Amino acid sequence: MQKQGKFMLFNTDEFDRWLAENQFTRTITVIQSHHTYQPSYDNFKENNHFTLLENMENFHVKDRGFSEIAQNLTTFPDGIIAVCRPMNTMPAGIKGANEGAICIENLGNFDIGGDAMSDAQRDTIIQLNALLCKKFNLKPNINTIIYHHWYDLTSGQRKNGEGNTKSCPGTNFFGGNSVEAAKAVFLPLISGALSGLISSGPNVPPALEETAEVTASSLNVRSGPDTSSPVVEVLQKGATIKVYEKNDGWCKIHSAEERWVSEKYLRFL
Repeated sequence: MQKQGKFMLFNTDEFDRWLAENQFTRTITVIQSHHTYQPSYDNFKENNHFTLLENMENFHVKDRGFSEIAQNLTTFPDGIIAVCRPMNTMPAGIKGANEGAICIENLGNFDIGGDAMSDAQRDTIIQLNALLCKKFNLKPNINTIIYHHWYDLTSGQRKNGEGNTKSCPGTNFFGGNSVEAAKAVFLPLISGALSGLISSGPNVPPALEETAEVTASSLNVRSGPDTSSPVVEVLQKGATIKVYEKNDGWCKIHSAEERWVSEKYLRFL
């Protein structure tokens, strides 16, 4: 895993472990598929992931008026996955369909005549959608996996490609951007990958046999076991977490990263 500011880069195995180790307070019911169009493959230089993410965020903030980068996740031609807008924050991906959504931007222009998707990115996109379906208990179908193209840009209503639309995620994205193409090509690939994940089980390191529930209305997660450490996240009441370590009234809630909460605001289950 590589990190620069809020952006984190993972291969699929690393993302699998990160996803399993983290608890999310939002209820997720849908996964959005997009392509960036610009930047495209011509802009990808194999080691400029962070630069491209920063450029996208600058565009979204300055030109689109968003508070930060629009998407929660980005895939790259080399198969790398980036965590962008925090997963607990609603994306700015599809007007009318952002509530309960995770937004995935796939770097490239996947309209007909545009970029030829690499095998590495293709495999990552399929695996990423399957991992998210497993994490959030979603069955892949046209209501849980959606395309930007299916929503009218003006009204935000779902019209399945009719009306004022973008071609996003591309007219050549896994056979096309229509509902029929998703049913015929993309969704079966995700379902197949999901079946493999369920049969093989999670790829996560062992944890302590302690699970706890947050009892405070909101609970600061800090980068160290003391109140002087910076707050890196806030958990809401009722969130369920795993405890990996205890230190003088503080509990570490991540197996790899320094994320600590005060033990007095937890109820052990």
